[in-house]
Formats: sequence, C-alpha cells, structure tokens
Amino acid sequence: MITGPQIRAARALLGIDQRALAEMAGLSVPTIQRMEASGSTVGGTVGSLTRVVTAIEGAGVELITDGGASIAGGRGVRLRQMQATRPDDALETNRRDGK
Repeated sequence: MITGPQIRAARALLGIDQRALAEMAGLSVPTIQRMEASGSTVGGTVGSLTRVVTAIEGAGVELITDGGASIAGGRGVRLRQMQATRPDDALETNRRDGK
C-alpha cells in the first residue's frame, strides 16, 4: 500500500501541487489532502487509491513498497529511467476518458 509521505515525495519529484495531482487522478483536492495527511498507509476506497497510484506511476515515479528493490530498504519513491508520461499528458488522458 501507499503512504502519505510517498504521495508528497512523488509530487515533489514531479514538481506538481496537490491540485495537479488531483486533476491527473480525477479526484478532488480534499481527497488528495486527506491521503497526504496520513502518516502511515493511506486509507480510502480502492478506486481512489488506484487512480492516485496510476497517475503517479504514469507520470514517471515508481512507488517502492516495503521489501521492494531498494538499496536503503523500506518504502519510498524514485524516478523511472524509461520515458514517462508527462503530468499534462496524464491529465489529458483522464479528461478524454471522462475521469
């Protein structure tokens, strides 16, 4: 599962604010704020969590889970080496798909 600090770190890597992530994920800003306020595993509906993870990963940030491949160990985020979808492209895809 994803944590609030991971969402904040992912946004920092992407250089986007909560509003941009909310638009990319097709969610409200208060929903993103609630998710980020969690100091541990984020609660919420599976659909909302899936949208946030999909938006973050689609924009080029990998979410590292406990036990994931990481030198330091533990949860975290990192930029992907492959060419990623720009945040604006993810937003356009969600708008086109009616999300």
